[in-house]
Amino acid sequence: MAITLTPAAAARIRKYLAETPGTLGLRFGVRKSGCTGFAYVVDMATAAGPDDTVFETDGVKVFVDAHSLPQVDGTEIDFVSQGLNQQFVFRNPNIEDECGCGESFSTKADRAA
Repeated sequence: MAITLTPAAAARIRKYLAETPGTLGLRFGVRKSGCTGFAYVVDMATAAGPDDTVFETDGVKVFVDAHSLPQVDGTEIDFVSQGLNQQFVFRNPNIEDECGCGESFSTKADRAA
């Protein structure tokens, strides 16, 4: 599978890359958090890690570490604007459960571990 970007997400990330010299792409992963298990971590990548898998959409690279990959593999990243609100939206086919506030999630891979 892969991590993919919608055209809106790719355009937004390209804007961040242009504003931040020395960045290579987007770092995308998870960390333990919340009542359900994991929360997304999104940052600008300044270097590739030794265990990173790199995905590319429309010339934008997305770096995912080996620990995060089972939880996020297959995710589509979008960037949406609604009124004054703008945010990245993650369409993750691996999600099995989410907390009520939407801050954390669990996946089949997490439950199997």
